[in-house]
Amino acid sequence: MVGKNIVLTLVVAAAAACLGWEKAPAAWTPLRIFGLCLATAAFVLWSAARFQLGNSLTVSAQARQLVTRGLYAKIRNPIYVFGSLFIAGYILLLDRPRWLLMFLVIIPLQLWRAGKEARVLEATFGEAYRAYRARTWM
Repeated sequence: MVGKNIVLTLVVAAAAACLGWEKAPAAWTPLRIFGLCLATAAFVLWSAARFQLGNSLTVSAQARQLVTRGLYAKIRNPIYVFGSLFIAGYILLLDRPRWLLMFLVIIPLQLWRAGKEARVLEATFGEAYRAYRARTWM
């Protein structure tokens, strides 16, 4: 699974770098600099969350193990949180703030997915998951 995480991380990084290079701003405004900083930090944290999830990373909601270490010690869904922040930062980097309206669709979808995963985890891990949920955000 580590190999797949590395490959996906490199593919996303390469695609983001190529698009960033192609669409590099002529003028670096404070908004674009903020977007670059946000996207970079979010990408690093998104990647870390994916690696910390290990073999529990799946496309569909499955309960292989209850991961409560690293970023997961504070945030139940750091992949969703940092993935969304990466997109937001990239939108600002490209100087297309109107595109942030897409979060009117993305956020409800992420909340729906997170709820679906929570039900699977609670059904599998019961009280251990409820205690984890009580001490974490999102």
